[in-house]
Amino acid sequence: MRLKPPTLPAGLSALMAGLLVLSFPGTAPAAGSHGRASDVYVATNGSDSNPGTLTAPLRTIQRAVDLAKPGSTIQIRGGTYAPSTNIRLLKSGTASRPITLRGHNGERVVIDGENMPYTPGAVGSTIPRPERGAIHVEGEYWRLIGLEIIHGPYGIFGLDSGNNVYDRLVTRDNYESGLHLAGASSNNQILNLDSHGNRDPRKNGESADGLAIKEGSGSGNVVRGARLWNNSDDGLDWWMFESPILTENTLAWGNGFNRWSLPDYQGDGNGFKMGGNGVAAHHTVRNSMAWDNAVGGFIDNNNPGRMKLDRCTAWDHPKAGFDFSRSSSTLTRNLAVANGTNASLGSNSTGSGNSWNTGGNWFFVSTDAGTITGPRKADGSIPSSTFLRPGNGADVGARF
Repeated sequence: MRLKPPTLPAGLSALMAGLLVLSFPGTAPAAGSHGRASDVYVATNGSDSNPGTLTAPLRTIQRAVDLAKPGSTIQIRGGTYAPSTNIRLLKSGTASRPITLRGHNGERVVIDGENMPYTPGAVGSTIPRPERGAIHVEGEYWRLIGLEIIHGPYGIFGLDSGNNVYDRLVTRDNYESGLHLAGASSNNQILNLDSHGNRDPRKNGESADGLAIKEGSGSGNVVRGARLWNNSDDGLDWWMFESPILTENTLAWGNGFNRWSLPDYQGDGNGFKMGGNGVAAHHTVRNSMAWDNAVGGFIDNNNPGRMKLDRCTAWDHPKAGFDFSRSSSTLTRNLAVANGTNASLGSNSTGSGNSWNTGGNWFFVSTDAGTITGPRKADGSIPSSTFLRPGNGADVGARF
C-alpha cells in the first residue's frame, strides 16, 4: 500500500519554498510558468537581485549566464537588451546537459551591442579577442536559439569553442562578421541563420562576412539553412580553416557592395569563399545558391584542397559562377547561368553532369527571389520556391 506524504502547514510550505529560491537562484519555477527547475528568466524590467524566476526575473543576461549550470535554460523575455560590455559565455555545459540561451516562447529578443567598445573600432585598429562579439563564446555545449544580435563588435564570436548549436539566429548590422568562429572549433552546428548588413569600417569593408569560420581547425562543423546577404565582404568565408566544413541548403546574395559609403572600399564580394592562402581543406557544399554578388558565386580562393560541390546554382555574377581553378575539386550537377565566366576549373578540378558539361541554353522557371528570401517557415527552414529552377526540368542546380 502506497502511503501519502505528510501535508505541511501552508505557512511552513511557503517558508520552505522561499528558502529554496534563496539557496538556489533561478531553480524554482513560478506557479503556472510551466518551466523546469533549471530555468533562469531574464526580462528588461527585472532585477539582478531577483531569484530569476518567471515572476521575479533577472535584469541582465550576463547575470543569468553567471548563475547557469549544466542543464540550465536561460529564458529571455522579449525586448531589447543593450549592455555596455559584451556577454561572455566562458563556462561549459556537458553533452547530456547543455546550457541553453533562448528567447522565451518565441518572443523577439534583440541584443544590441551599440554601447560596447569597438562599435566601430578606429580605422586600422585591432579588436582585442575578449571584446569580439556582442556574444563572445569560449564555452562548449551551449545552445543559442531564437536571438537577434545587432550593432556588435562582431555579432557572435566563438573562440576555441566546440559542440555548440546556433539555431534560428539573426545577426545583422554588426561592425564585423555576423557570426564568426576561430581557432580550435569543432562539432558546431549553425542552423537556419539569417546574417545580413554586417560591415567593418575599421578595415574598409574587407573583413565583415555574413558567416565566417576562419584561421583554425576542427572536425564536424556543419552549416544548414543559412541566408547571408548584403554583407560588406563575402556571404560565407572559410579563410585558412584547415578542416572540412559541410554546408547545405544555404543562400548568399548581394554581398560585396559598398552600401555604407565606406572610403577606400575593399569588400571582396563573393557568395561562398571556400578557404584561402594555400591552406588545403576538403570542404563540401550541397544544394546551395549564390546570385547577384559583387564579384563571384563559389570560389576556392587558392584553397588547394579536394572540395565537393553538388547541386549548387550560381547566377548573375560579373566574374565566375564557379571558380575552382586552384584546387582539386569535384563538381557535380551544378548550374551556372549569366555569369562573366560560368565555370573555371583549371587543370586539376573535374566535373560531370553540370550545366556547362551538357551545354545548351539555360533559363529559369522564376527569377523572382521574393519567396525564398521572405519569412521563414514555422520550423525555421527556408520557404519552398521555384526560384532559379531550370526551365527545362533538368536535374541540375539547387532546389528549395
